[in-house]
Amino acid sequence: MHSIGIDIGGTKIAGALVSDDGEILAELREPTPAGDPAAITDLVVRMIEQLRDGHDVIAAGVAAAGFIDAAQSTVYYAPNINWRHEPFRDRLRERLDLDVTIDNDANAAGWAEFRFGAARDAHDMTMLTIGTGVGGAIVAGDRLLRGGFGTAGELGHLRVVPDGLPCGCGARGCIEQYGSGRALLRMANEIADAGGIGLQLAVERERAGGLTGDIIARLLVDEDAGALHALRQLGTWLGQACASLSAVLDPELFVFGGGVSIAGDLLLDPVRESYLAHLPARGYHPEPRFVVAELVNDAGVVGAADLARIHAASAAT
Repeated sequence: MHSIGIDIGGTKIAGALVSDDGEILAELREPTPAGDPAAITDLVVRMIEQLRDGHDVIAAGVAAAGFIDAAQSTVYYAPNINWRHEPFRDRLRERLDLDVTIDNDANAAGWAEFRFGAARDAHDMTMLTIGTGVGGAIVAGDRLLRGGFGTAGELGHLRVVPDGLPCGCGARGCIEQYGSGRALLRMANEIADAGGIGLQLAVERERAGGLTGDIIARLLVDEDAGALHALRQLGTWLGQACASLSAVLDPELFVFGGGVSIAGDLLLDPVRESYLAHLPARGYHPEPRFVVAELVNDAGVVGAADLARIHAASAAT
């Protein structure tokens, strides 16, 4: 029983026809007309119609960054698109004879990892997506945790430093300011400024006119001491956050996705060490596993499609 997943990003919209076992059967990609919400609606409708053509499709799911209500219908707020209390599902349903649901993009990616990826053997998992910011998804007792208003899982805004660095959400000291790709670049620049182990970082910064994620990734492969130290700082903050999350959620498994997760054990090792250092009742509390996500760029469309399929099947019973 096929379904369609659409993942709306800041620069591109990805769409896929997905089987009920998570296999992508067809896919499309288009640039995001981010400044024009009406054009986004037109494009999503067109992509769904193209992917649906000639196939038996039960539902379509759309994933986007932002706060989505518990009914999977309204986008309360989206950071990259001018959506404020946008009834996006209704706008799509007016033009599509198909069951449609809307979901947060991190929830969709986390659900894909739970169903078909790194967490497919778990019942309780927490996923952190380490990209420009920090996203999150929580599965508890085989169910995606949405919360009373639909906005649960905003793990990037767990506060780890009282009166710490200001965050885009309006608070200060959120883990997003200490455990994201943007934070990694800030830490690397500070190390470059200090000299010593930061010498190669400073050289690369001068050559390129600024440090980038690609430069850091290359230096990590080369085992550069400055880049490794920056990543270790990042992992230490993430481990501390995971210890706090464990006290509340008690997951069997932490899954790390997003661009920074490609560092693998170079990231996970300091995360584990810091987690254990901050874990309440260490030695008596069972320890979860820490793994890297498997589905990478396909997670959003696969998760959105599967959540839509489950919603449609439930509505039909």
